Amino acid sequence: MKQAYRGAILGIILFLTLGFFAGQSAAQGTEDTPEVVVLTAEGAVTPIMADYISRGLELALKQDAAVAILELDTPGGSIDVMNTIIKSIRSSPIPVVVYVAPRNAMAASAGTIITLAGHVAAMAPETTIGAASPVGSQGEDIGDTMESKVKEILRAEARTLTRSRGKEATSLAEETIESARAVTADEALETGLVDIIAVDVKDLLVQLDGRVVEVNGEELILQTRNAVLLPVENTFIERILQLLVNPNLVFLLLSIGVQAILIELSSPGGWVAGFIGIICLMLAIYGLGILPVNWFGILFMLIAFVLFILEIKAPAFGALTIAGAVSFIAGALVLFNSVRMPGFPPVSVPLVVATGLILAASFFAIITFAIRVRHAPVRTGRESLPGQVGIARSEINPRGTALVAGELWVVEADPEGAFIEEGARVVVTEVEGLRLRVRKV
Repeated sequence: MKQAYRGAILGIILFLTLGFFAGQSAAQGTEDTPEVVVLTAEGAVTPIMADYISRGLELALKQDAAVAILELDTPGGSIDVMNTIIKSIRSSPIPVVVYVAPRNAMAASAGTIITLAGHVAAMAPETTIGAASPVGSQGEDIGDTMESKVKEILRAEARTLTRSRGKEATSLAEETIESARAVTADEALETGLVDIIAVDVKDLLVQLDGRVVEVNGEELILQTRNAVLLPVENTFIERILQLLVNPNLVFLLLSIGVQAILIELSSPGGWVAGFIGIICLMLAIYGLGILPVNWFGILFMLIAFVLFILEIKAPAFGALTIAGAVSFIAGALVLFNSVRMPGFPPVSVPLVVATGLILAASFFAIITFAIRVRHAPVRTGRESLPGQVGIARSEINPRGTALVAGELWVVEADPEGAFIEEGARVVVTEVEGLRLRVRKV
């Protein structure tokens, strides 16, 4: 009996010991599994993208991630924002791999320099990189002197970022800036401009494993095999703000905002139209601050709304409305389409024309309604009584009473001295003080 008891105790102790070491082994295995933060930046290089990348790199630092991968697909954008992103990448204590992906993606213009800023530069098959020649802040060609200065700064930055990639890579990087040259992923790998061609993120992690990179002057060995991926999603606010780099949406917000404000000013006392107008205008102004626009177009759009208001106040039989529609359409096209910058598409011409015609039609409808109201007969008060039909409540010989417009009036027959029997239908011909002149219908 005692032997059985001792055996049971030993069994329990052995079970607990094995369980403890198994748990320790599992915990140790979990701790040894590297984590990789994955960012996805698609579209024009904007302040929204810069904030997203900065937030993602901060998360990678908090998670003590082995690597942060930035999947990039951009046609380019602002040089100032590009520099902000490069600072975030180069100052990160976590190795950053800039991966141009997926297939058919590009790292054009500012995206080229961002790719080179990565501690490792990678591309997916069938992707392109290059065409990094600078343009003005409004998308225009810059002057010779300024162009020379900006290109020289960008070339110096490219030389700094490719100093460890070889002379051929540095030469190619400078060509992308000087002559807007673009190359394929295979060409970029052949010259050493990028380090890896990977089919997907899993393939990239396999190729990164064991690679030595320099981060802030220190050499690190990447451990990425079987890593756990931690994707960083855009926040709701970032998704909303990212929509505001679409010129079509910004144009609609601007149009609705101004129209709502005009409605509020013309009929003060409410708050819904004014509130909607302010929100739309604030969002539109934010978008205009990011998009390459020609602010001269705003003047034409303001003139259009002034013409619409003048048409309401002093109708000109539609002439001012037509002029306003033309001014509105021209202003919108000048505002959005007279300047170009990589990464920012033009506004849709059919959308602008359709919106201008709808605005003109709505103002014309308002004008038509106002003119009809102005010429409509008066429906209330003493002025509305002439022409009204009533019923004689007593004999009118030549005076009596009649029910007109729901009220009992003292009436006098017209012509003077005529006789109208009780119950006869009468029509008001004139109002004399508190007395009506009527005649028999």
